[in-house]
Amino acid sequence: MNDFLHAVRAGAGFLTTIPVGIDVDGLQKLGKRMYLFPPLGALIGLIVGSIGLVLQHLPPYLCSALLVLALYCITGLNHMDGLIDFGDAITAHGTPEERVSIMHDTTTGVGGTVFCVMSLLILFSVIAAIGQNLLFAILIAEIIAKQSMLTAAMFGKSIHKGMGSMFIDNVRHRDFLAGLIFSCIVCWLALGVGGMLAIVSALLSALLIVYIASRNFGGVNGDVLGAINETGRMVALISIGVMTWTLL
Repeated sequence: MNDFLHAVRAGAGFLTTIPVGIDVDGLQKLGKRMYLFPPLGALIGLIVGSIGLVLQHLPPYLCSALLVLALYCITGLNHMDGLIDFGDAITAHGTPEERVSIMHDTTTGVGGTVFCVMSLLILFSVIAAIGQNLLFAILIAEIIAKQSMLTAAMFGKSIHKGMGSMFIDNVRHRDFLAGLIFSCIVCWLALGVGGMLAIVSALLSALLIVYIASRNFGGVNGDVLGAINETGRMVALISIGVMTWTLL
């Protein structure tokens, strides 16, 4: 298997629960090809969005609950775990080193629990609000979530060696630009101005979290990238949901 296909397989294994196989060598190759993140996000978005097309004929709340369940069955909980660890660390007191050690703690605190619950509530509510345009909404949200991680890797500084540093230390400007161009083209084709507002909003939120992480932890790690994935998806869907209600 050549390096490109190895990276694609590693990306599919890293970003989803699809049992394609994943290893450290593949992740390292993926880290040098982070422009693959948005296209892989598009694949995830098409799968989950297609499920949304079927479910949208159900009552809105039932559709939303089942679609959230489908989303995490397909993407797994790794990034949600990152959001929980980020929530625990950001709400704690102490030095940057102490906050980073909290992220590595296997127990879940109040901060992480609140971040997780609020994330799920917002996701559930905004999917119910969007209603009948779920395919394009989920497609865009997953692309933007992955572009948000790419943005954080581009503009963040790794805290320590680990899975996160494979991406943060290896991302290049051309990877970021290639991913951004792909993301902007798909968002524009799918929802026009609304898609562009969604990507701008989400990327600004990613940069804000990078800033917060840099001030509180001294940089960015895998947990922060996971938190940015979850936040980017939420912000994108919120933007689409607000636009949908404004046009009603």
